[in-house]
Amino acid sequence: MAAKGSTFKTCGCRDQDGKLLGKKCPKLRRGKGRWSSTHGSWSYQLELPPTAAGARRSPLRRGGFATQDAADAELNRAKELLAIATDDTARVQIADLIVTTVRATKALPDPNEVRRKVRTGQDLGRSITVGEYLETWLAGRRNLREGTRRSYASHIELYLKPHLGHILLERLRVTDVDRIFDAIDELNEQITTARESGDTRLRAKVKGRRVVGPASKQRIRATLRSALNKAIKQRLIEINVASLVELPSGKAPKALVWTDERIAEWEQAFAVHTETMNARRRRQARLEPHKRIGDRINRLDAYIGAPRPSKVMVWTPALTKQFLQRARGHRLYAQFHLIACRGLRRGESCGLRWSDLDLRGGTAAIRWQITQIGPDTFQGKPKSDAGEATISLDSTTIKELRAHKTRQNTERLAAGDAWTETGFVFTTPTGQPVDPNDVTDQFERLSMEAGLPPIRLHDLRHGAATFLLAAGYDMKVVQETLRLSSIAIASDIYTSVLPQLGRQAAEDAAALIHNADQHPASHPPEPSSATITPLPGHAQPNGDANPSPDAGQSETHNADGPDSGTEAQAS
Repeated sequence: MAAKGSTFKTCGCRDQDGKLLGKKCPKLRRGKGRWSSTHGSWSYQLELPPTAAGARRSPLRRGGFATQDAADAELNRAKELLAIATDDTARVQIADLIVTTVRATKALPDPNEVRRKVRTGQDLGRSITVGEYLETWLAGRRNLREGTRRSYASHIELYLKPHLGHILLERLRVTDVDRIFDAIDELNEQITTARESGDTRLRAKVKGRRVVGPASKQRIRATLRSALNKAIKQRLIEINVASLVELPSGKAPKALVWTDERIAEWEQAFAVHTETMNARRRRQARLEPHKRIGDRINRLDAYIGAPRPSKVMVWTPALTKQFLQRARGHRLYAQFHLIACRGLRRGESCGLRWSDLDLRGGTAAIRWQITQIGPDTFQGKPKSDAGEATISLDSTTIKELRAHKTRQNTERLAAGDAWTETGFVFTTPTGQPVDPNDVTDQFERLSMEAGLPPIRLHDLRHGAATFLLAAGYDMKVVQETLRLSSIAIASDIYTSVLPQLGRQAAEDAAALIHNADQHPASHPPEPSSATITPLPGHAQPNGDANPSPDAGQSETHNADGPDSGTEAQAS
């Protein structure tokens, strides 16, 4: 049944007794009965269905329109809202919604939103903000790893709720999401400016904040996109606006090897960085003498903070061997050796238990990891399903693990009652599992003491992959050894790291061309070692080996990375 409504013109004039004239004011019309264009305003009235209890409802009256067409347009919109209802119950709910929305916002509900809610069976009287939905969404993600949960929570609290939290979920637009990243860019500029200045007030405003890079922006958007995908499944919205936002590529930086040329450039950058930081500290000491700021930066801080050619840098086998020689004797030497040779992630090595090792069979089951967020550590499954697997151990690594077990037994006896039996391979002197951040700190100090250019502890994992490639193993072996979820990831990250690999491909291609004219076209040559140039320090396909200090270990210890014959090719 169509709703009944009409438009009329009224004003605020009163008669001699002070009674409101309303529609009866003579000034509303001009000569010949035409409406005055300068006096009064247009209104409409629409009959609404009874309440759910059957009580008669007051009609909807709205006024203040400059023209009759404007009043008719809104009247028709109100009629359109009531016509959306498919039954009497929905009709009553829409009427309730019209009344409450007009009372709260002085405007009618959006017919498209009402139509969508009716179609999807949603409660018409309930609207949820983006902030409320994000909190509900995160609370419902019960199977998240703790690190992922904290990452999501950080994105929500720092970026999403401050900018989007007040917006109704169904009214979220692409432009709203764009504003998040505009604000992040502005904050990045403030942080950079403050850090480069000597103004203590500016620096205090951005204390504890970091510049948000392209990869972090992608992760922030991914958090919002994941939440909105769930909202689509719940039929709360119809489109994921986060997917429509354009951002700079968040691809990981390209891995580079520390060649002699890059090391020389870094040494210069290290000296400049140290002097710049010392000058900044001297300036701060003058401005804030009460803080007792030293006039020289800690050498380890300067070593870590100096600019590098890429965020991801990889040592050559020779440099890796130099590090291991320096680390030998350290109580966590076996852990560094295991990461460098078999490519474990930091958390996976910290989470390794003796029950996961079969030293007689030469295998390690990667089933656990320890992650650290601030001072808190969390034990859980590896990073991905592919990360949970059994890997082979080379004989040198097995030997180091046996030696480590002997060292741990000595520490257990020395600790006495203070020892806690946890079953972990790498522990503190009292048996507790080592904190991942402590392992990183020890690695960085040992790297500096060895006189090496800096890399991250995780880059030892990258090195293990490139050594396998340099030793002649294919990408599938790298993927399985490092337990990557996709062979494409292995290819993207590792094929461009060691210069020898690119040169080898060029030599092989050139050999095919230069040798082609030595054989008639009708009689293709049989495959032979003449068309393949072996990597330096590795055996020819027919079994003959080039001279190498470690040539005798080429088969048994291929998995042993820096301690095998791969040293000669990259040093």
